[in-house]
Amino acid sequence: MNTRLRTAFLASLVLLTHSQIADAHIVSARLGDFYAGALHPLMTLQDVLIWAALGLLAGSISAASGRWLVLVFPLGLCAGLALAAHAGLGTPSPLIDAATILVLGLLLVAALRIPVALLCLIAFALGVMRGAVNAGELLPQTDRLLYAAGLASAGYVVITLVMALALSFRRPETAAVSSWRGIAVRAVGGWVAAIGLMMAGLSLAP
Repeated sequence: MNTRLRTAFLASLVLLTHSQIADAHIVSARLGDFYAGALHPLMTLQDVLIWAALGLLAGSISAASGRWLVLVFPLGLCAGLALAAHAGLGTPSPLIDAATILVLGLLLVAALRIPVALLCLIAFALGVMRGAVNAGELLPQTDRLLYAAGLASAGYVVITLVMALALSFRRPETAAVSSWRGIAVRAVGGWVAAIGLMMAGLSLAP
């Protein structure tokens, strides 16, 4: 063993003997609550269906009507989270979730031209409802500001992406409701309504 190799070996041995336990959870400690708020709704079937159906409904109408949901829905999520955390707002029953999915699916099937104000009211109400549901994951040590930021960011991203995909596919300004693109969107709404109906039946089953 030459001198250079021996010196490197001794230096490595000294470093190993003086090493301490590394803290590998800095990101988790500071941003874990943000990730929890963002990922939890994406792993819940009711949230995924309701959020996607709402974005599809907005995108099937028009860009001018749907863009308001990008702001209104995340605000509703934060409002529901705050109400549940501070005022003890209860979470809805599985039957209410199923009825919500069913109604959204039927709105897609009917291809109604919902006014902007009514669409925003629906989006805000659904945001409050789902925000209250996600408040059930809050723990005493949870950073509620980071959790709310993650939840609102997830709502913003999902609504924006689904609405953009629906707009690019549906082309509501140029295509008629009776075109194959409109029929495809309505068929998806039929599947959403069928899932809501099935969930309602399961929630009522003894």
